[in-house]
Amino acid sequence: MNISTELRQIGVIARLELRRAFLSKRSFWVYLLALFPAVIFFGHAIEVKVRQDRWSREGTVQPAVLDRLNRGMTYNEVIKAAGTPIRDFEWERRRRDEDDTVRMRHVLLFDGRRRSDLTFRNDLLESVHTRPLASLDEDRQVFAGVFQFFFLRVAVFFGCLGIFLNLFRGEMLDKTLHFWLLAPARREVLLLGKYLSGLVASSLIFVLGTVLCFAALLWANDPVEVQQYMNTAAGHELFRYLLATVLGCVGYGSVFLAAGLLVRNPIVPIVIVLFWESIIGFLPQMLQKLSVLYYLQSVCPVSAPVEEGTPALVRLLLSPAAPSSVWVAVLGLLGLTALVLYAASRVVRKIEIDYATD
Repeated sequence: MNISTELRQIGVIARLELRRAFLSKRSFWVYLLALFPAVIFFGHAIEVKVRQDRWSREGTVQPAVLDRLNRGMTYNEVIKAAGTPIRDFEWERRRRDEDDTVRMRHVLLFDGRRRSDLTFRNDLLESVHTRPLASLDEDRQVFAGVFQFFFLRVAVFFGCLGIFLNLFRGEMLDKTLHFWLLAPARREVLLLGKYLSGLVASSLIFVLGTVLCFAALLWANDPVEVQQYMNTAAGHELFRYLLATVLGCVGYGSVFLAAGLLVRNPIVPIVIVLFWESIIGFLPQMLQKLSVLYYLQSVCPVSAPVEEGTPALVRLLLSPAAPSSVWVAVLGLLGLTALVLYAASRVVRKIEIDYATD
């Protein structure tokens, strides 16, 4: 059988398996994993828009007024310059070593883009904290953290588990795999056809989730700032995130496809792979290259933030290993995937069906 015939067979098998990959009841929860981060980012964007509209109706001040506010100004001077604030409440505070009470006051002002929180002590302005209602730089850091700590480590990992582990194991449970094994196609062709169907399905699902998250990130921020970002780094960063998403499906998909052929209990490969992916920060650089997450972190355009004060052990687990260049990461992951698929092809040649033992 020539190569062109086998390629056509791979395409036919992939097309027939796509429906199972997209609509399988065993993997329906994959959609929830893929869309959950987008729900969070859209919720944040809606909160920002609602707050911006409400505060704008209640009254805004000129940006120059916020910039002129200084410590030491009296409450009456601030109100005369800024007008009626959005929030204005006061309370009394008494120190343990003093008999006199201190009158504290909090005032909130808004200029249409920035909020300014003013704290008064005995009617004298003590502190001014002005910040954007939504910060694109901060949201990009949050996006990087959510993408690397949740999307890659949890959503793509378990999503690929749900899709690829069932490509063979699911048919064994349904007692339908023997129909494929009786088809006039080599076992390796069947393996690649099923892998391609799972790869297309998982990539489309998680790429959609990534794009929706990114769209919500942009929607929450100031249009002028977003336009500047779109003209500079947005395209590059989105491409890198999408590339990491697809590569995650490529790598984890091959691992769980092979696991579905090798073991009967799916808990075993889940625990082993999850443990291995979690400890790459402790491993020598040579062993790190046997981890899918190592290559995915190298592709991500923005390093995920780790808060100060995080315990050293947790920081080591969350911090990415020393990254390689993007193209080295892509080629390295493709090489690792090819190695796993080759091992799976050796197993699928000898697979025998005995439903009584499953």
